[in-house]
Amino acid sequence: MSSEQLYQGHCFCGAVEFTVSGEPVAMGYCHCQSCRQWSAAPVNAFTLWKPEALTVTRGADNIGSYNKTPRSSRKWCKSCGGHLFTDHPQMGLVDVYAALVPQLAYTPGVHVHYQEAVLPIKDGLTKLQDVPTEMGGSGLTMPE
Repeated sequence: MSSEQLYQGHCFCGAVEFTVSGEPVAMGYCHCQSCRQWSAAPVNAFTLWKPEALTVTRGADNIGSYNKTPRSSRKWCKSCGGHLFTDHPQMGLVDVYAALVPQLAYTPGVHVHYQEAVLPIKDGLTKLQDVPTEMGGSGLTMPE
């Protein structure tokens, strides 16, 4: 029997349900224009997981997909339009939006793409110009 933590989530209407297991690789805030436009918010709270941690348990045939760039494949519910997650194949990670896993103790560790921020947040967390070097970015930090 596994003692691995299991978190449940679903789209806005509940037609699509999923679980993520274990713990996220990283949690933080993204300030890039794409995430802001997709989420219709000034900042996006993310939780990044290995793809094998995510299991769609209901409504897989109801998931739509959109690729603005090869770097991300955004997923949503075809019934309600509720956003679900974003695959990042080049990073080998999937972003499950923090709001969709309410049982997870969200503890952000970083701000990414802070050079594009429209809502400055002074919280003492590291502010990266883009993304960490291990994820293909410069790893450069910015002041709050």
